[in-house]
Amino acid sequence: MILLANSLVSPGVGTIFWSALIFVLFLVVLTKFAWKPILSSVKARDEMIKGSLESAAKAREEMLKLQSDNEIILRKAREERENILKDAREVRDKLISEAKGKATEEAEKLVEKARVGIENQKLKALSEIHEQVATLSVDIASKLLGKKLKQSGEQAKLIDNYLNEIDLNKN
Repeated sequence: MILLANSLVSPGVGTIFWSALIFVLFLVVLTKFAWKPILSSVKARDEMIKGSLESAAKAREEMLKLQSDNEIILRKAREERENILKDAREVRDKLISEAKGKATEEAEKLVEKARVGIENQKLKALSEIHEQVATLSVDIASKLLGKKLKQSGEQAKLIDNYLNEIDLNKN
């Protein structure tokens, strides 16, 4: 065992030579066949990662821009909605005031028409009353005159009075 332990601690010149030669050959083979493809795939992956990061940054910027655009569109939509509601309220108020005005006007017309109708009915009633009073007065007067004239001398006196009044009125 001691022999084995000594050979590992102090190697021989031939072992060092052959180990170095195999290492150099292995290094040349790896450099020629393995390093170029490995380095090119690492470089390609590095470029792909950089491109992905740049794309993500652009996408983030576009997302922020779209988000700000969406906020602007929402603000404009809210303003437009408020304007539409304001216009609708104004139209409603205008229609209500016009309807009230028309209703008031129609009510005034109806009141005036009723007043005129009442006045006409009143005048008609008064006229009928005057006619009836006149008719009754004439009837009463004719009955009274009829009674007075039936008495014998009264009729001649009445005629003489009327004739004297007519003569006085002519002078």
